[in-house]
Amino acid sequence: MVTIPEYYEGKNVLITGATGFMGKVLLEKLLRSCPGVKAVYVLVRQKSGHAPQARIADMINCKLFDRLRDEQPDFAKKIVAVNSDLTLPELDLSREDQEVLADCVNIVFHCAATIRFNEPLKDAMQLNVLATQKMVVLAHSMKHLEVFLHVSTAYANCDRTLIEEVVYPPPVDYKKLIASLEWMDDKLVSAMTPGLIGKRPNTYTYTKAMAEYLVQQECGNLNVAIIRPSIVGASWKEPFPGWIDNFNGPSGIFIAVSALVKKNHSETRTDAFTTLSTAWPKSILVYNCTTGGINPFHWGEVEYHVISTFKRNPLEQAFRRPNVNLTTNHLINQYWIAVSHKAPAFLYDLCLRMTGREPRMMKTITRLHKAMMVLEYFTSHSWVWNTDNVTMLMNQMDADDKRTFNFDVRQLNWAEYMENYCMGTKKYVLNEAESGLPAARKHLNKLRNIRYTFNTVLVVFIWRVFIARSQMARNIWYFVVSLCFKFLSYFRASSTMKY
Repeated sequence: MVTIPEYYEGKNVLITGATGFMGKVLLEKLLRSCPGVKAVYVLVRQKSGHAPQARIADMINCKLFDRLRDEQPDFAKKIVAVNSDLTLPELDLSREDQEVLADCVNIVFHCAATIRFNEPLKDAMQLNVLATQKMVVLAHSMKHLEVFLHVSTAYANCDRTLIEEVVYPPPVDYKKLIASLEWMDDKLVSAMTPGLIGKRPNTYTYTKAMAEYLVQQECGNLNVAIIRPSIVGASWKEPFPGWIDNFNGPSGIFIAVSALVKKNHSETRTDAFTTLSTAWPKSILVYNCTTGGINPFHWGEVEYHVISTFKRNPLEQAFRRPNVNLTTNHLINQYWIAVSHKAPAFLYDLCLRMTGREPRMMKTITRLHKAMMVLEYFTSHSWVWNTDNVTMLMNQMDADDKRTFNFDVRQLNWAEYMENYCMGTKKYVLNEAESGLPAARKHLNKLRNIRYTFNTVLVVFIWRVFIARSQMARNIWYFVVSLCFKFLSYFRASSTMKY
């Protein structure tokens, strides 16, 4: 069996979604580890007045491509930007571009999708299902196509507890749904959406599952692989540890961790998949790219590592000290939201108004809570994924390929990864340099002193207003305090006896 770089030698590759996070990582890895690839065509739409070529030029100037730039200074010549819009008929491709792609493309990576969980059903269907259907039609016209790889999500079938590496039929015929959505108005579609998605939490997972089934039904004689990554985070090792460039997924949560309260179960597993260009199938297969059954990592561990990392390496503009409270109790969750989020944010905005500045913290907190509500389903449920096909793919690779395209998550050290992840958000998303750490640590100490002062004032206020004026309240207070002192005295005595 040929090696992966040998397989890509002289091949032409087409990538959709190349300007997204996974698409960028895939493009960089493909060009760097398979230098013999002939050309990579990327479908890009014009955006904000920027032509596709200009958008690609801006994209490859980011730090992600620094290593590739050092090793292959002329790599950009292999990238061909093709003007396209996946929501328009025939992908908005010119007749000339259609002919070029049909004549030369050997491998297709369909990564493009909307990742907004609360997207209206019509829009989600347009971007995740209809665009996939158009890509399959385009693939059928390609004379030398060897592989059509469709990127899905491990949560496409989250209404099941056990998720095998198979395509599950959706509850509704996708052709009938597509036809119905053409004449329905937005209000009617919105009213029908909860009944259509059923046990799935949002339109994203629903339409991704439907897209998988569409690919299976319409692929014909195409050689197809479906990749299902789970939670996508920062890079593990390549091109360097901890690279991340957006607030999506866990990244925004980690950055906002100083104000984070999450209603979930401490034993829920979180999975991370390092995107690698190892699409090398010999038959139509589904790959569950998850770590839960191989190298599990729990949200309680996430809490510990994120907090400890940001306490050692605080953010320069931190609003409060890093803190996370995990609870499954709705009332406790609402209490912490009110006390730890809304009250400090309201006071901060009040100070801004008094000094003539624009208030912003309540707006930030509201956005954070909306994001947390969207993610709540995934942080409060557990799944079991079968990964036999991923294991089989790994076993088919030779030693060199396993080193170059390492996706064996059994080797992943979570503590090290989480520290690199947190530092990556600080360095690459917030653009904070290590030279600013001493000042950030002083700022964190100042926040700690403010917190202690606030708590002290709060206790005195509660005493003066609620306890000092009531004999019964004072008696209860003294009783509780005396119990605490007795417990501490007993604990100290026991410790001394043991010593």
